[in-house]
Amino acid sequence: MSRGGGFQRNADFRPPPPKPRIPPRLIVLALAAAAVLTAAFLLLKLITKEPPESKPSVLKPDKTTTTAGTTTPARPDPSAAPIGPGAAFGPIIETIPLGSTLSDILTKHGFSVVEANWFYEEVKPVFDLRKLVAGRSIRLYQNESGITQAFEYDITDRHYLRVDREGRRFLPGILGYQFETRTAGLTGVIEDILISAVEKRGEKSVLAILMSDLFAWDIDFYTELRVGDTFRMTFEKNYREGEFAGYGQILAAEFICQGRRYEAFRFVYPDTGEGDHFDAGGKSVRKEFLRSPLPFARITSRFSASRLHPIHKVYRAHYGVDYGAPLGTPVQATADGVVLSAGWNGGAGRMIKLRHANSFETMYLHLNRILVKIGDRVKMGQDIATVGSTGESTGPHLDYRITQAGVYINPLGKRFDPVAPLRKEYQDSFGREITRLRMLLPAPAVSAR
Repeated sequence: MSRGGGFQRNADFRPPPPKPRIPPRLIVLALAAAAVLTAAFLLLKLITKEPPESKPSVLKPDKTTTTAGTTTPARPDPSAAPIGPGAAFGPIIETIPLGSTLSDILTKHGFSVVEANWFYEEVKPVFDLRKLVAGRSIRLYQNESGITQAFEYDITDRHYLRVDREGRRFLPGILGYQFETRTAGLTGVIEDILISAVEKRGEKSVLAILMSDLFAWDIDFYTELRVGDTFRMTFEKNYREGEFAGYGQILAAEFICQGRRYEAFRFVYPDTGEGDHFDAGGKSVRKEFLRSPLPFARITSRFSASRLHPIHKVYRAHYGVDYGAPLGTPVQATADGVVLSAGWNGGAGRMIKLRHANSFETMYLHLNRILVKIGDRVKMGQDIATVGSTGESTGPHLDYRITQAGVYINPLGKRFDPVAPLRKEYQDSFGREITRLRMLLPAPAVSAR
């Protein structure tokens, strides 16, 4: 101890260094960062939380009377699909752009990306929204706050998808339109082409196409019609909510071409529900092959053993029939078959070859677009390509050829056999049906010829 009672300082003693001070600015920044991280964590937890589990309600379509037509309404029957709670405005009609996604459309109308994803997942068990078709329309119904309460999309002419919002849930269902089918009659006289004759009597061109398809095996509607030929038919017209929605079946038809009468009557087998058209003797009006792969095209060159080639300027055989038609016109398979080849074939350009029953093969030359591939099975009347001008061609046309057992035959000269005739056990029923349908046919048109 030192004098005065104090402790003597150790010579080795060193006072501890002063503690560093944290600047106030760093403290503030650290607190702010912690608050931001906490908020982000809570928000992420909220976003990734699954919505309440819901089971989509699949609603059965309403009963309809027959096959639907072709038009799309601007608004469905409100009694069949009530608008969601608070939905006071609508419909907002949005055409689906080519290349767009469902999320693009929904976010445009107030959906968040998360809501759009929930929407897709909850609708998926009822309808795959990836099948939305560009060019068609969707209908949106919104409330006073601009929140979409209901979504609608026409799947077919008969059925549409309806999705209602219920809180954070989306409840999907498939609903059916109410259809009314009416029977109508039409008579006409050919002045130039069948389409004109039908349209002049107030019906649409598609009805002329349906009739030409019916008699296409017996009448070439481009080369064989004459001024003064007459026709009459009884057919179905479909109406949806009072508006015309397309044609149903042709029930009975008569066509007099160059003085020869052709008839067709529809009969539905009671045991299978399958229907077909037969003549009065019970033979099917359908044959093994369509008369032409292009229903209304003009013939520009016929089957010939010697024809001046338009490019090489030499005479050579032309084993097909050329049909002139605009670029892009659909080309139909003339019979059920299998695709043997589809692609480029030298001077034939893009070509398709089909194999059919009874050793028949058909070829379609100078195509633009090919819609099938090797091995595909195709149906009579199915679109398989479009008219082009590929290969050795001077303009848009289709060169159509047929072989049987490897030998070329004239497509216009061959008379093909009918498909299965009326089943014998239904001959009496068919006779009674013919009597009923004849009474429905309108009176024959009077030709000025």
